[in-house]
Amino acid sequence: MNDDQFRQLLGYFDFSWAGYRKVRKGVKKRIGRHMMALGCEDLASYLSVLESDDASRLECDRLMTVSISRFFRDRRLWEGLREEILPPLVRGRGEPFRVWSAGCAGGEEAYSFHMMWALLKESLSSMPEVVIIATDLNEECLERARAGVYTPGSLREVSKGLRKRFFETLVKGQRYGVKPFLKENICWERHQLLGAPPGDGFHIILLRNNVMTYFQEPLRVEVLNQVISSLAPSGLLVLGARERLPESVHGMVALPDYPFIYRKEPG
Repeated sequence: MNDDQFRQLLGYFDFSWAGYRKVRKGVKKRIGRHMMALGCEDLASYLSVLESDDASRLECDRLMTVSISRFFRDRRLWEGLREEILPPLVRGRGEPFRVWSAGCAGGEEAYSFHMMWALLKESLSSMPEVVIIATDLNEECLERARAGVYTPGSLREVSKGLRKRFFETLVKGQRYGVKPFLKENICWERHQLLGAPPGDGFHIILLRNNVMTYFQEPLRVEVLNQVISSLAPSGLLVLGARERLPESVHGMVALPDYPFIYRKEPG
């Protein structure tokens, strides 16, 4: 598959060339193997199959997912959540604090939040239970997340102290496994962002470096509005550090010091 054909496939899904340009090599290889398995010799026949067979279309959508993550990616976010943003939200709260990690990839983001929550408990006298729903379309990513075993590269922003506290060293330091207590209160679910959200009343939704990166504007707005509908009143939507909501998405206000974090306006 050449780049022109890949652009056509992206257009079929309303995906963004700008988002896929740097990662297209691996995606194109996966799509090529899928075309061969379906007996499609050219893009036209492949698109015809996708149009007529929902299972093949869903599989193609899954193969288009890009799973790039690491623990505490965008450190300013995690420091801001722990030091400034979360304390006033959770102090004295009785009901569980609901978090959705949307497009969770291999689970690094969900586990990072759980680690940060454990650290926050040390400075606050009373905190509610946290419930984390972590979703992805790619079942292979979810299996890796459930296992909780990672290479050293995924932990390059984790200090030695936090490695000792939250991880077990495996295979002579070539792998690290999250400690069992970190897996508690995390529910891993297969979910397509175009579908209905996996619940509602979320106090924080982490939607970083996926919808805003890989979707074109019309689809982007559709998915964003769907996701925002599942936020609790005054809930927070967290985008990637360089991402901003389109002007056509209403009812959200950026935090003054964190322009990539948006609060849902009451009503």
